[in-house]
Order: sequence, then C-alpha cells, then structure tokens
Amino acid sequence: MSKDVQSALADDGAELNTTINTTPLVDVMLVLLVIFLVTIPVIVQAVPVQLPSYRNVVTITKPENIVIAVDRNENVYFNNALIDVGRLRDELIRKQQAVTNGVYPEVHIRADKYVRFEAVGRVILACQQAAIQKVGFITMPVAGGD
Repeated sequence: MSKDVQSALADDGAELNTTINTTPLVDVMLVLLVIFLVTIPVIVQAVPVQLPSYRNVVTITKPENIVIAVDRNENVYFNNALIDVGRLRDELIRKQQAVTNGVYPEVHIRADKYVRFEAVGRVILACQQAAIQKVGFITMPVAGGD
C-alpha cells in the first residue's frame, strides 16, 4: 500500500464515533411513557364515593343492647355468660322476637386484640343470620390520641 492510502485509512479510523447513540432509546421510552399514561386511567376504575370523616362517638349502653365478647382463646360470651357459637344465633333470634316496644337491640362486639378474625367472623355471621340491624365494635381509645 502506498503511504497516501495508509494515511487516509489512519485519518478515517481517527474519526470513527464509538459512542452509543441514545436518541432512539429515549424516543422509545417516551413513546412507552405516553402509552402508559393514556392506558392507566382506562384500566384503573374507581367507584366515586364520599368517605365519612372521622368521628368518635361515645357508646351509650342501653338495657336492650347485647354485648358479645370474644376472648383470646376464641370463647364467646353472650352478656357476660359463656355460650357456644352454635347457640348464639338462636339466642340473638330470641332477643329479636322479645322486642315489644319497637326498639331492636344493638349488638356490641368486644373482641380481644389478639383473637383470630375467624372467631369474630362467626359472631358477625350469627348476627347476620339473626337479622340484627346494628352491629358495632367496642374498642379502647388511643391514649393521648386525637
């Protein structure tokens, strides 16, 4: 090879661009971003609801109210007396039928902090089967909380 050809090849080699062209990558990423921004509102459908605001109401114990307690060992107490969960529904129905003044009893459930939800769920199911209209949970207020 002649020296002119070698020098021309050396000059061409010096001008080679060895960096990565990121422009196509950025273009593809922007297109994907636009696609995601357009399709996410279509996929995520939320039902518009007005959520209630927080309110702490002190429970007033009435004589017709029923207190059901569930302890840590999943024992159920109906007005402070130990009862079998299978008989709970019948007792609740009996209380509902005993109403004469039109004021139906409320059920207040006091469950231990560490009891499994399944035990509380059985109590709620018994209330539902007995057609109890109001079921509430008794909790301890947070010390020093709002």
